[in-house]
Amino acid sequence: MAHAQSFEDFMQQRRAAADAFVNGDGAAVSKLSSASEPATFFGPRGGHLAGGPQIKARYEQDARRFDSGSENTLEILHSGADGDIGYWVGIQRTQARIKGQREAVPMSLRVTEVFRREADGWKLIHRHADMLAEEQK
Repeated sequence: MAHAQSFEDFMQQRRAAADAFVNGDGAAVSKLSSASEPATFFGPRGGHLAGGPQIKARYEQDARRFDSGSENTLEILHSGADGDIGYWVGIQRTQARIKGQREAVPMSLRVTEVFRREADGWKLIHRHADMLAEEQK
C-alpha cells in the first residue's frame, strides 16, 4: 500500500525523478506532485504558481528545456517527516545539458520542498528553488 511507504523510500523516488527531470523527462516529477490544493511552486527563474494541475504542467514544460546527458545530485542538508508532512532542504547541483547549447551548464539551486502524505503516497506540495549565490559580506 502506497500510504505506508516510508519517507526515506519516497526520497529515493524523488532523487530518481529529479534525475529524469534534468534529462528532459518531467513525467516522474509530475507524478510525485499533488493534484490537490494547496500546492505552490516558486521557481528559480522567478515568479510563482499555485494549483496542482498548473504546477504539474509547468514541471513537464520546464523539463523539456533539458537534454539527455545531464548529471544531477541532491545534497540534502536536512530532511524529515512527522505524520503526514515531510520536507527536505539543501542544494541541487546539476551539470545541465540545455537543448540548443553545446556545453553543459553548471547549476546550483537552493531548494526547499514540502510533501504531504495523500491516499496514494507522498506528494510534492511546495517547491522553492533559487540560484545559489555567494554570501554577501
